[in-house]
Amino acid sequence: MTEIIIAGLNLHTADFDYSMAEFANLAQAAEMHVLAQLTQAADHPISGTYFGRGKADEFAAAVAANQADALLVNDQLSPTQLRNLEEIVKVPVIDRTELILEIFSRRARTKRAKLQVEIARLKYQLPRLRISGFNKLDQQSSGSQSANRGAGETQHELTKRTLQQRINQLQHQLQEIAKENLTQSRARQRSGLPLVAFVGYTNAGKSTTFNGLLNLFGEKTANRNLVKDQLFATLDTSIRRLNFKDNKSFLISDTVGFINDLPGDLLEAFKTTLETVNEADMLIQVIDISQPEYKKMMAATEKTLKQIGAGSIPMLYAYNKADKLHLTYPLSEGGQLTYSAVDQTSLIKLTALIKQQLFGNYQQFEYLIPFQASRFLEEFNQQANILETHYTAKGTLLKAEVSPQMAQKFTRFQQ
Repeated sequence: MTEIIIAGLNLHTADFDYSMAEFANLAQAAEMHVLAQLTQAADHPISGTYFGRGKADEFAAAVAANQADALLVNDQLSPTQLRNLEEIVKVPVIDRTELILEIFSRRARTKRAKLQVEIARLKYQLPRLRISGFNKLDQQSSGSQSANRGAGETQHELTKRTLQQRINQLQHQLQEIAKENLTQSRARQRSGLPLVAFVGYTNAGKSTTFNGLLNLFGEKTANRNLVKDQLFATLDTSIRRLNFKDNKSFLISDTVGFINDLPGDLLEAFKTTLETVNEADMLIQVIDISQPEYKKMMAATEKTLKQIGAGSIPMLYAYNKADKLHLTYPLSEGGQLTYSAVDQTSLIKLTALIKQQLFGNYQQFEYLIPFQASRFLEEFNQQANILETHYTAKGTLLKAEVSPQMAQKFTRFQQ
């Protein structure tokens, strides 16, 4: 296990202690052992070294005394700051962005997730390529050593160009996957099924809730999402169809968890995953109410939703893990639910709230379907809640509860 020291710059913000505690959790999620935590209070970062030079020398002494393998800094550092700090502390310096990218890289399982993480990682690395005297990356070489190298092009320039070409290739592959996703998205839209997306801070219980609903509706075990007490256990979007007994159906989606200051390149790379959130008819923000800083987590989630253009979608606030605080649950009030994702009664209450939100505009009508139009009966049987059926000389008389779209489609048969 990598032995590390974490460091942070206290700019007199109210959430500094919380941010450092979260940073330590991120390091542990990357299977690193935190030896010590070092901080400096300041009004602003130093442009060259981020920390003051004297404090950076103290960090170097602490690294040497603890025989640490690396220094982790709780912020995104510039290429210059990274280089200068490494020269002082004599071990690799890893900033917050690189740490999160490392965790995502470890968690990626599907081709799409791996592509997205690699693109974000390469974009991060591109301006931070090291020029080292050991491998002489800045030494100019002649064109004979590389068919693609321009006259006098440095090895450093060649490496940057190679990385950019790799990014372009990966983005092309991701675009091909995005085309498949677009086809699936259009098929969902044609089905007319409403979509509910679970969102929230990482490790809040989205996947546990998702799996609980699958179990409640009798879905197969193979459809379960990974549930693990770790940050960013789920990186891919999972979509499942759930059917009520009255022929009302909807789709649920589990998505990647958010975190404070999620790297911009990572957010950009995961756009194809987060498109499902934008398409949702309803969001359920799962909140770990047992966390003292849950309000900050909610703020980080809502900030990310605004960044991806999903800030105006109707939302149910689901306060999970009420059992840990011995709160009364399930308890619903207004647009929020206090519940436990491992409690079946809570999940039943959640589905009732979902049903009320999604299908509250359904209406009852009587329809007379003539014999010559009997082909439409199958559609009614599959998509409407049939309350009564009578057979007459003119055709089939139905009393049915239907969606607004279906009501408009079959206006001509209404009685």
